[in-house]
Amino acid sequence: MNQTIQFEVVAVLGAGTMGAGIAQVCAQAGSRVVMYDVEERWLERGMQSIRDSLDKAVEKKKLTEAQRAATIERIDDDLDLARAVSEADLVIEAVPEKLELKREVFAKVAQASRPGTVLATNTSSLSLSRIFAGIPEPGRCIGMHFFNPVPVMPLLEIVRPAGCSDATLARVHAHATAIGKEAIVVHDSPGFATSRLGVCLGLEAIRMLEAGVASAADIDKAMELGYRHPMGPLRLTDLVGLDVRLAIADYLRSELGSEVFAAPKLMRAMVARGELGKKSGKGFYDWT
Repeated sequence: MNQTIQFEVVAVLGAGTMGAGIAQVCAQAGSRVVMYDVEERWLERGMQSIRDSLDKAVEKKKLTEAQRAATIERIDDDLDLARAVSEADLVIEAVPEKLELKREVFAKVAQASRPGTVLATNTSSLSLSRIFAGIPEPGRCIGMHFFNPVPVMPLLEIVRPAGCSDATLARVHAHATAIGKEAIVVHDSPGFATSRLGVCLGLEAIRMLEAGVASAADIDKAMELGYRHPMGPLRLTDLVGLDVRLAIADYLRSELGSEVFAAPKLMRAMVARGELGKKSGKGFYDWT
C-alpha cells in the first residue's frame, strides 16, 4: 500500500464515465475500491471502460502490465449499496446531477457507513449544503469535483461546505496528491469556480454560433490557439453533454439570477432533438 494514501478503502457510487474514472485513479494509487451501481450492465460497462483506459496507458508506456493487473485486482463491483460502503474510509458519489437523487443516496450511505467515513460528492454545480442536509457528522462531508476524462485531467476541485472540518479537508487534499491530482479549494457556491466559468464561456460560444459569427470549428480554434485552451468550448460541451450543460446553466441562472447563464435557443433545440454531443453521436460535431 502506498504510504501517502489517506483512504485504504474507497467506495465509488456510480459506474458511469466519471465513476469508472474515479475508481481507476484511486485503485492505481493503491486504494482498494468498491464500485457500486444499480444494474449489472452498468457495472460491466464501467469495468470495461477501466480496462480500456488501462490498456491505453500501457500502450503509451505510462503503466506497466504489472501495474495494470494490480489496479484491476484492487477493484471490486457491487449491486448492494450498504455492502459497498460498509468498510469504506471514503465514499465518492458520482450519480446523475439530480439533487433529490444525491440526497437519497447519501441518506442511505449515512446509515450503512461507519462513523467518521468521509462522504464526498462529485457534483459539478449543485449546493453541497442541500445535498448533505441532515447528514450526521457534517464535518466529514466535502465536494470532490473531478474532470473528464478523470485518468488524464490533472485538476481536482475540492469544495468545502459550511461545517466541513479542517481534518477532512486535509485528508482529501492529501488524497488528491496521492492520486496524482492538483487540487484547488473553493467554498460552496453555485457552480463553484470551474463550472461557473466554463458554462459561461460555453454558452457565449453557442450564442456566437447561433448568430453566425463563425463556424464551430473556428470558434473552438480561436480559444485553442489564441488562449491556449486544450479544447474549445463547443467541443468540450459535446464531450460533457449538451443536456448536462443545459441543466447546469438553468440551475446557475436560477441561483445567481444572472442572464449570463440564460441558455441559447439553439442549445435547447439541439437537446430537444436528442443532439447531446458525443454520447448521442451528434452535437456541434459529428461523433459517429
